Amino acid sequence: MTILIVEDDDEIRELLSEMLTDKGYAVLTASDGEGALEVLRGSPAPCLIVLDLMMPKMDGWTLRTNLLADPALAAIPVVVLSGAADLRGGATGLQAAKVLTKPVKWHTFLDVVREHC
Repeated sequence: MTILIVEDDDEIRELLSEMLTDKGYAVLTASDGEGALEVLRGSPAPCLIVLDLMMPKMDGWTLRTNLLADPALAAIPVVVLSGAADLRGGATGLQAAKVLTKPVKWHTFLDVVREHC
């Protein structure tokens, strides 16, 4: 099972990647929405996308709009993982499978990953 982590913070992206790899998941990463679209268009669909919202170049809201507009990508579940203020209200239109606030507890995050992968 492959998971795509879209996160601009190098430390968070690497930590999540290492932890998921240790649990047996294959992990793809991107540091912004543009990179995520490149990864998605060049790889088999992941079972889950972990998406930060506040990123340079293309933010998470814009990426999610692009994903929902593409029939090949729209069905991939997205878990929003962000430190954005008032996250729950602002994330409603994202059609996310789950919204988690940073910092997230590892066991909570892993439970959500297992639910979708």
